[in-house]
Amino acid sequence: MNLRPHAPQTCALPGCATSRTVHQGFRALITGGKSKQFPDKWVANIGVKEIFRLYCNKFYRSSMQILLRQAKIIDSSSPFNGQTKDILISDGIISSIEDKIEQQNAQVVAESDLLVSGGWVDPFSHFCDPGIEYKETLESGANAAAAGGYTRVFSMPNTEPVVDNKSQVSYVVQQSAQLPVTIHPIGAITKKLEGKDLAEMYDMKNSGAVAFSDGLIPVQTAGLFLKALQYVKAFDGVLIQIPIDKSIGAGGLINEGIISTQLGLPGIPAISEETIIKRDIDLARYTDSKLHITGVSTKTSIDLIAKAKQEGLKISCSVTPYHLYFSDEDLVSYDTNLKLNPPLRTVKDKDALKEAVLRGVVDCIATHHLPQNWDNKVCEFEYAKSGMIGLQTAYAVVNTVLPELSNQKIIDLFSGNARNIFDLPTTHVAIGSPAELTLFSRKAETLLTSGNNHSKSANSPFLEKALMGKVVGIVHKGKLFTN
Repeated sequence: MNLRPHAPQTCALPGCATSRTVHQGFRALITGGKSKQFPDKWVANIGVKEIFRLYCNKFYRSSMQILLRQAKIIDSSSPFNGQTKDILISDGIISSIEDKIEQQNAQVVAESDLLVSGGWVDPFSHFCDPGIEYKETLESGANAAAAGGYTRVFSMPNTEPVVDNKSQVSYVVQQSAQLPVTIHPIGAITKKLEGKDLAEMYDMKNSGAVAFSDGLIPVQTAGLFLKALQYVKAFDGVLIQIPIDKSIGAGGLINEGIISTQLGLPGIPAISEETIIKRDIDLARYTDSKLHITGVSTKTSIDLIAKAKQEGLKISCSVTPYHLYFSDEDLVSYDTNLKLNPPLRTVKDKDALKEAVLRGVVDCIATHHLPQNWDNKVCEFEYAKSGMIGLQTAYAVVNTVLPELSNQKIIDLFSGNARNIFDLPTTHVAIGSPAELTLFSRKAETLLTSGNNHSKSANSPFLEKALMGKVVGIVHKGKLFTN
């Protein structure tokens, strides 16, 4: 990933590489008058040259222009939807969309089969910061997300300390301000993720929490989860739950079935997922609250969710790319990168998930990006930790296994539906709109390697595996980030 520098604007004065506008503006700020912004103390202590350098950086950054050449616009709400156009972005705003635009001082993106859409959203990732930074940091996670085409990512609360109060929420929000993507913290439902007492979700919401979940440790007690659903209803909040009943198949390592028997590994039965989905749907019906179920992995689970949606309940769901790509039959090699929770299920379940994506039952693609260090994966299968990284390969995996998806359906899965469910700002490819864009191709190839992996961890079964579809880059916060 690379941030291409903006081309300098040259001055008309001989021998000077700085624009006359910069000289004039800087002179006004230094010498006085209504425009003066730099106190005399600053000038004396820092020096005119250093202040001038800082001012130039600010000037050029705010004047950045980006030109997307012959990009096909994928945005059902845009008047240019389906058309191939040049798109000019000035100061973070889409300023022009024309058949052809000539702009000398712009950063140019010119790729064959270039598609552009509103920025993508990942509703479930683990950035391990604070406290577990040896696996991932907000910075490395944001870089991986940008390389994967995401402009917004939801970070799980499973950190040390837990994101269960407004101070921890504020930490994530503030630390991510200068990063390529916007990181939205998910606040914990219960204090310290202990599943005993509700956390102060209202305070966290006001501090920037986008939704609430106990993340990798889903709430097990029905009464407590009921109270949480009632609590967030007051401010129209959303709860996110991984469907795992930890009392069923507690010692399981992979899906319970023929493969687990053949490999001699204890299984996690499908009913451990389906039981808690039934329970949570009943609770959501009772409270009329919003519930998002993520990591759905079985056919029965999908059928339950589809029925709840037909009933008109405020239920939404997401699946992971790896549940669409792999099944438990891929575990015959004991690849620890395929040790996941919820686990990989049968081929029948995998096919049912793919069909649910095509039918629109599945609302979002959630990466479940879960970094693990070398020691937690290079060991016996029994002792390996669950999870894989997935931000940089999510789009290519989905595009590979479901090439029949329309361009608009891909955008709904990766952006539009999540923005609606979690009440995020809408983004459009239209003149005057803020430029929060994802640039991608459906025909180019993605190859994740140790050299271009931006995560601090490397627990991915997709390393050195060619996938169809490529993220070209993102435009966000007025800047262009490209692969």
